[in-house]
Amino acid sequence: MSSKRGAFIVIEGLDRSGKSTQASAILSRLQENGIKAKLLKFPDRTTPIGKMIDAYLKSQSDLDDRAIHLLFSANRWELAASIERDLSSGILILADRYAFSGIAFSQAKGLPYEWCRSPEISLPAPDLTIFLDISPDQARERGGYGEERYEKEEMQRKVREIFKRMGKEMPGAGVGDSVQSGPVSSENQVIPPRWVNINAGLPVEDVTDNIWNVISPLLTCIAQPLHRLWTE
Repeated sequence: MSSKRGAFIVIEGLDRSGKSTQASAILSRLQENGIKAKLLKFPDRTTPIGKMIDAYLKSQSDLDDRAIHLLFSANRWELAASIERDLSSGILILADRYAFSGIAFSQAKGLPYEWCRSPEISLPAPDLTIFLDISPDQARERGGYGEERYEKEEMQRKVREIFKRMGKEMPGAGVGDSVQSGPVSSENQVIPPRWVNINAGLPVEDVTDNIWNVISPLLTCIAQPLHRLWTE
């Protein structure tokens, strides 16, 4: 990849935590500020693999837990090369869910953590993952809850704990609405930690502002090389 590239930012969270709402709001703000950006949503339900996943999530089909996990991973690998091309062209990539969701939901169903993580190793690593933290009780109160397979409170509680584990494992993880460990500098550019938790129970506009404040250091092309997930 070139020495200057676009940033790769992922928004994660429980179901109904506001990921899609915030991803759309941040994309609009990026475009208003003249920043070249592209929004991806995982799973991408438009691909052949994505259509199989869509039917499964809507409970229109049943698959073995390991099989569906590998399909989710394959769906991300389908787009890995295009993500790298866009980043090298200076485009900021914003993703609504990524590998962390795949691991969290599969482990919550009882699959081993290391097995769940294995097919995700070497995927392009986000420069920053925003985890929209909300309690399952709060998420349940939001519209549309329960429409898809995994939107059950006990499942969401397990998923939340696994997300917290992954967040702690990421280099320089931040906690809460502020960056606990502080930003780091790379070639005179301030770079935030690679995982930050944001309180998703606040009003929508406040959550958007908090996300914007965290991603601001990444809005110009960055000099850091693209990392690979769990290869360090």
